[in-house]
Amino acid sequence: MSNVYDSANELEKAIQESEEFKDLKAAYDKVMDDPNSKQMFDNFRNTQLELQQKQMQGMEITEEEVEKAKQVVELVQQHEDISKLMEQEQRVNVLINDVSRIITKPLEELYGAQEQ
Repeated sequence: MSNVYDSANELEKAIQESEEFKDLKAAYDKVMDDPNSKQMFDNFRNTQLELQQKQMQGMEITEEEVEKAKQVVELVQQHEDISKLMEQEQRVNVLINDVSRIITKPLEELYGAQEQ
């Protein structure tokens, strides 16, 4: 019988070797190698994090903050390299969500069987 942690480590390696992850890394490196792109991307990420933190703390987000966030999103979506990075990130998120559904299937089956 295989060790679950060994399987998890193999899964980590498989994700790193996947086309989705390789494409994400290439897109990330391209953005990080260009100072203007990096600054724009960092500004986008910081804006996201600030709003998420406020939400998690139960603080209200102002209209000004929402408007600023929209402007930042529109700006990065117009940037070809950052837009490509975001697309690749979404592909990796889909992959990880699919794997997560597979991993949690035994729990869903267990608890789903009790409801019948």
